[in-house]
Amino acid sequence: MSKYNLTEKKVKAPLYRTLLSPKVVEELYQQIMAKFIVEKKYRDPEYSAQKLADELGTNTRYISAVINLRFQDNYSQMVNEFRIKEAMYMLKDRHNEDMTMEEIAMAVGFANRQSFYAAFYKRTGTSPREFREANAQELKGKMEKRREKQKSAQARKAKVEA
Repeated sequence: MSKYNLTEKKVKAPLYRTLLSPKVVEELYQQIMAKFIVEKKYRDPEYSAQKLADELGTNTRYISAVINLRFQDNYSQMVNEFRIKEAMYMLKDRHNEDMTMEEIAMAVGFANRQSFYAAFYKRTGTSPREFREANAQELKGKMEKRREKQKSAQARKAKVEA
């Protein structure tokens, strides 16, 4: 008799995959995307899977199943993904350069700076401040190149006219 149980573990397909038809998955996916892309519900730190399910007239198990099937994430990870993408956009935008990290965190739906930094670092491998600084340097370099091109174009134009 064997000392250890070395039988292969059976891989079970999650039950939700058999409960939801592809049509229902697609419909719920479209509705979830409308809530997040159009209405930007992820900006509300109090917005939960339960509130989403209530608004869509379904239950949280179906919401979780669709998110898992389509995003290979759970609800919290999906919400943070939307928040981080918007934060990255805001950090790159010169119009937001006067905003503090706390203000950006709150604007995209994080309840506090710590959770914002943790989620941002997990997603990007850098802190929001480092991300902003790196993009500011990149933007500054692009602006300098544009000015140089404009100067050289003006110099060529002046030579042609002379």
